[in-house]
Amino acid sequence: MNKDWTLQRDAAGRLVWRGANGQSACVQPARAFPISAAQEGICLLDAEGHELAWIERPSELPENERTLLAQALAEREFMPVIEKLEAVSSYSCPSVWQVHTDRGSTSLTLKGEEDIRRMGGGALLVTDSHGVYYLIRDAERLDRRSRKLLDRFM
Repeated sequence: MNKDWTLQRDAAGRLVWRGANGQSACVQPARAFPISAAQEGICLLDAEGHELAWIERPSELPENERTLLAQALAEREFMPVIEKLEAVSSYSCPSVWQVHTDRGSTSLTLKGEEDIRRMGGGALLVTDSHGVYYLIRDAERLDRRSRKLLDRFM
């Protein structure tokens, strides 16, 4: 990777990009394809949303910068992965789902079937009534009971 900038944290813990010309800015990383290609294509945006750097392959960054980038992305992104559907309150919407995610058990309210979007590779994106996104990586890999519950909404 040929780059002319560095990443570091400032005293307040913010992620700072420093260009070769001495310019610096607090930045936020954003994935180009957060679901289908989460480990590729990340841009660094300044406070006004201008792109300061494009990172095609974050795996090629030096380890310290790769760690800083991963931490900043984890702070910014919140998308629990549904691993199992425990129960649904109703097969009509709105419906309260009891789910187990990679972050623990929770409940979410599905307002309508349109809040379940198909993504590539069998993935589904579920949006709850509060606008929180939940990911089902591959609906076919869910356990049988979860698939049966999910099928009622598809």
